[in-house]
Amino acid sequence: MAQQLRAPSTEQVMSMLNASGLKKKILFTFLMIAVWRFGVQMPLYGINNQIFANIASGNNIIGFLDLFTGGALGKVSILALGIGPFITSSIIIQLVSVVIPALEKLQKEEGEEGRRKLSQYTRLFTVVLAIFQGFIFMLFLHHLPGAIMPGVSSTAFYINSICILTAGAVLVMWISELITENGIGNGGSLIIFCGILSGIPVYASRTYQLVKSSPQMQMGLLILLTIFFLATILIVIMQEAVRKVIIVNPKRQIGNKVYGGMNSFIPFKLNPGGVMPIIFAIAILLFPSTILAMVGQANFKSASVKNFIITLNHYLSPDGITYYLLYIALIIALTFFYASIMPNMQPKDIADNLKKYGSSIPGIKPGRPTAEALDKILTKTTFIGAIGLGIVALVPSFGSYVTHIETLQGIGATSLIIMVGVALDLINQVRSHLLARNYESFLKDD
Repeated sequence: MAQQLRAPSTEQVMSMLNASGLKKKILFTFLMIAVWRFGVQMPLYGINNQIFANIASGNNIIGFLDLFTGGALGKVSILALGIGPFITSSIIIQLVSVVIPALEKLQKEEGEEGRRKLSQYTRLFTVVLAIFQGFIFMLFLHHLPGAIMPGVSSTAFYINSICILTAGAVLVMWISELITENGIGNGGSLIIFCGILSGIPVYASRTYQLVKSSPQMQMGLLILLTIFFLATILIVIMQEAVRKVIIVNPKRQIGNKVYGGMNSFIPFKLNPGGVMPIIFAIAILLFPSTILAMVGQANFKSASVKNFIITLNHYLSPDGITYYLLYIALIIALTFFYASIMPNMQPKDIADNLKKYGSSIPGIKPGRPTAEALDKILTKTTFIGAIGLGIVALVPSFGSYVTHIETLQGIGATSLIIMVGVALDLINQVRSHLLARNYESFLKDD
């Protein structure tokens, strides 16, 4: 009689963690996150960060960016630039590698050595972007009355501050790469995830102050939280949904035994890029809009220039219609881009491999017809996934507009998608890490 499986005990779970090396990875990840959070609290010398914090709390773009830096930007800390330069650099290198043949060759044909060179180019370009963003940030603080403390405004101070901000961005990049290599999950996504989590108490406190004396607002908050909950369910479905393409495998006889003949399937994910299209879309939108927001807040003497910057900044504001249209367009474009560069989602390569091993899709001829059929399936599933992501990105923001509760806008659709996506990715990585080492024996009775 079959033995009934029981839930693993605490000792068995700890044995699995120790044996698989997962415990070490988890502890290392927590250590790196702690180092990053410590750096967030270290202020930049010579800056009155309270002046900038007041502006960050009243400016949608700066406040939104501050959420992704874990509060480092609002505190004007040495890590104020956060993971932004590294993410932006990664986007540009990946886009350029599709256009420039030499970089495309590094990515697709030269294996690990080519990817190592691309990573080095990404790091170097991160330094360039960090210097540029640090210069813009210090230019903004220079024109902000009271932001620079008396007696420290000098050329050496500005150069030193830009160097510190650049070093801080490189440190965050290094921490994210260490987490990716030696910890759990994608380091960049995990840092953004922790940054969003660190801002939730602030947004919750503001929301409580807003609704505590108004029953109507409390009902609106309940409706908004319900929308957030339903959006979370939809995000989980989007992240886990796959389109299964049935594959017929031929039978092969070796000696007296027959192998194969079993049907299998190719899983095409509805959202192949996971959370990365969202992060990249935000980085692309926030890069120009952040600069415009900072320059627009500065005390310029030319009224016409300032009015133009303010108008342009208004159109790119996270609560404007233009922002959301660009946001959805970028999500769709980047979802298709990620599907096109993923090695396991190339129709021609899949068709060639199927033909090589004698496998086929029922009703479709091997070779080029199979590649064309797979390309159509991939295009349809990716389009559905991209539209779904766009809808999910709009619904919570629309709920905030209808209920007039905008204090949770910072942890709205974008942050929700990132948090759920990163959490699912972490769960899948932990599960894969344990299954790869085949420790199911710990779950059985002795």
